[in-house]
Amino acid sequence: MYEWILPSLSEILAENQSSVAECSPSKAERQWRVSLAATEHLLLNTLAGASVDTTQGLVLAAPAPLFSQPKLTQSLQTVTFTARPFNPLALMPFQMPDAIASVNEEIAPHESVLPLLPADPLGAEQFCLVFTDKFRLVLVLTTHKNGKKTFSFSFEPEVVQQAWRSLGARVMLANPEFFARLDALVEQHSPVAPDCRIMIQFSQLLLQELTEAEETKDSLLGTEDKEDKENKPCPIPNTSLRDAAPTTSLSAQSPNPDVELLQAFAHEVRTPLTTIRTMTRLLLKRRDLDASVINRLKIIDHECTEQIDRMELLFKAAELETTASTKSSKTQLTPMSLDQVLQQSIPRWEQAAHRRNLTLNVILPQQLPTVVSNPIMLDQVLTGLMENFTRSLPAGSHIQVQVIPAGDQLKLQLSPQFGCRDSSKAAIPATPPIRKALGQLLMFQPETGTISLNIAATKHLFQAIGGKLIVRQRPHYGEVLTIFLPLEVSNKHQFGAKA
Repeated sequence: MYEWILPSLSEILAENQSSVAECSPSKAERQWRVSLAATEHLLLNTLAGASVDTTQGLVLAAPAPLFSQPKLTQSLQTVTFTARPFNPLALMPFQMPDAIASVNEEIAPHESVLPLLPADPLGAEQFCLVFTDKFRLVLVLTTHKNGKKTFSFSFEPEVVQQAWRSLGARVMLANPEFFARLDALVEQHSPVAPDCRIMIQFSQLLLQELTEAEETKDSLLGTEDKEDKENKPCPIPNTSLRDAAPTTSLSAQSPNPDVELLQAFAHEVRTPLTTIRTMTRLLLKRRDLDASVINRLKIIDHECTEQIDRMELLFKAAELETTASTKSSKTQLTPMSLDQVLQQSIPRWEQAAHRRNLTLNVILPQQLPTVVSNPIMLDQVLTGLMENFTRSLPAGSHIQVQVIPAGDQLKLQLSPQFGCRDSSKAAIPATPPIRKALGQLLMFQPETGTISLNIAATKHLFQAIGGKLIVRQRPHYGEVLTIFLPLEVSNKHQFGAKA
């Protein structure tokens, strides 16, 4: 019963720090999120000059992968620990249990998912261990039996090494061969004394995230109200940064409990789906599967990806309501090729339309200009908008997507046409779908059972990526959605259209 003998990561950090303060769940979770954001920026900065073709570090995380930036996913090898692993035997019911071992043999270090026993205290922890040539770092968010949570982190090499020993012992008992490979990866990034420049940079990034959260809180609360509602600070417990950065409260409260509920819901759904998708893709690498099994696995992969992207949009919308994410997102806007985004998006739009017995016609200009936006978020927001748009239309409808210039902006318009296949019938006024509000950000369509972001939250997402969404109700057409995206200055010129 090694899970009772080996210490948890929070116990290791508690033994090496003077104090670890228990906080309310919302405060500790905010500390965790802000520190993860600072860690992600620190990794992007320290790996900026590195080639994406070579592995630059190792990340051990639980209960799901924590970093989604392409630069990091390509440069870092990731191992995910979870107490709720996907069971490969569910897709191979007639194979012996050694099938699990054969699947593990195919796990590459950068896409590994390792199980934790249900009674292991690590199951109550979210953690992140980072190993690079520049620094080592451990972050831990722990849920206690009394409902309180604590967050702690450390750059101390010995503390990080103790955390790895605790994790490595669990891996060694369950899979000695994989432990040997993982231990070799850790040793490639030998322990180094924390560089004061790295710590100062992390402190500055942390304070930047904190400042944005505090600015949002100040804008939501009046001066007197803010003084009354401010709680006693729950400091970030980290002695190694005590001299580099002042202790700052991370206790910004959500203005609406619905937002916190949505964030928790999106996280809880996304975590198991990510595990299922990872294991499904590992199974797809096998060469001994029947064609029908492969097709079903591909369907599972597609559905998981679709729902993960949907949950990410929900989480981002909730984040925009609680932080200064709109401001920070706009600082990340960049000139981008809309043609590349549409080439990726249009096939998904066509699949969404086909699944609901709809037809889709996309009219593009002869030359697509460069727009200013966020490439990753634009693709996600457009796909989510099209998914909700197709769900609101009756079978047999036709959708026209047209991209046309509009001064110094580019206009992308979605227009439905009902019953267009039968021209002999008279046009019937379109009936808008029934929508019921669910809290501050969501809406529910009883006819389809669909839960999605409401119009206000969707408009907020487009604002965060530099765009604008307008929704109009037109007779015989229904809802017409128009998206405006700013053009790059050098591309504000006339261009023709093509069907």
